[in-house]
Amino acid sequence: QVQLVESGGGLVQPGGSLRLSCAASGSIFSRAVMGWYRQAPGKQRELVAIIASGGYIDSADSVKSRFTISRDNAKNTVYLQMNSLKPEDTAVYYCYCYAGTGYWGQGTRVTVSS
Repeated sequence: QVQLVESGGGLVQPGGSLRLSCAASGSIFSRAVMGWYRQAPGKQRELVAIIASGGYIDSADSVKSRFTISRDNAKNTVYLQMNSLKPEDTAVYYCYCYAGTGYWGQGTRVTVSS
């Protein structure tokens, strides 16, 4: 069983930055694909970015030049650095872990508003 705990969400003004963290329990982290998804009010959950165990990265076109995903296998933690935030980035952000079975975190809310 894997538990994922997100942190780092909050209220930020447009153009600001936040860094989300997701700490994972268990021993599978180093071989897992880790990702961030988000769900805005009234919309479906969508992929933000993923990072594989070997370092392969992919991200949504809407965030590609602004958000950076990274991982620290020694700390069992994946990060999402979000820069130049826009109101449309407002959502609950979920951490996802896949290593044969998928696991979700509880989510952390990000609100971009002036």
